[in-house]
Amino acid sequence: MSISVALITKDEEQNIRRTLESVKWADEIVVVDSGSTDRTLEIAREYGAKIYSEPWKGFSAQKNSSIQKCTGAWVLSLDADEEILPNLVKEIQEVVKSPNACDGYNIRRRNHFMGRWIRWGGGYPDEKLRFFKRGAALFEERAVHEVMQGKGKIGMLYGDMNHHAYPNLTLFTEHMNRYSTLGAEINYAKGKSGFSVLNIVISPIVRFVYNYFFRLGFLDGREGLLFHLYHSVYMSWKYSKAWEMGRNKRSAAAGAAK
Repeated sequence: MSISVALITKDEEQNIRRTLESVKWADEIVVVDSGSTDRTLEIAREYGAKIYSEPWKGFSAQKNSSIQKCTGAWVLSLDADEEILPNLVKEIQEVVKSPNACDGYNIRRRNHFMGRWIRWGGGYPDEKLRFFKRGAALFEERAVHEVMQGKGKIGMLYGDMNHHAYPNLTLFTEHMNRYSTLGAEINYAKGKSGFSVLNIVISPIVRFVYNYFFRLGFLDGREGLLFHLYHSVYMSWKYSKAWEMGRNKRSAAAGAAK
């Protein structure tokens, strides 16, 4: 059976070749791009990708658009900074030949931070539903941390994929800043905009201690320390920004009432 790969891109020149090289065996590669100005599309064309240009609609909507354009019987949804490893390729190719295949499969992801695989502290296996029969799964609509929802029987693949999201601290902190803002907007919309010492101080500290010590995050060395420390800071930012949004709105309302 045919296999399609679905990708979304914007200025992914540093990542896209590695990703496409890992899936060049697929029958179809679909790329939905939202305005790349670097060599992303040039590289995608080298691999015979079907390229669509669309304005940015949010992570979930953009990924769903790429999935819906696939024509293969099976779809593998990837981010442009992910890479399928050879043992997973072999497993995928075996699954599509099986008469007893599930409707979708979770894939284990190796998250890399500053060049190191973060194996401990809850960083692995980071299972994600990414391989499925066409029509059996889509991403749930949400602003951040989009999650794929599948129908039918969901199985597990034991080959891995690499996730090269955080090659340096600059990109990591930019990512945390952007995602904490999106998370804050979600919290604010839910009415969670009060100043809570529990959310801003205590919960981040508890999360760090739990992941770094009890879940053995310290085994990932200096990179593990920085990863878990700054991830706990991200949690604090998310609630602090929600409080700031509420404060700004109250100030604006008070000014308008004068």
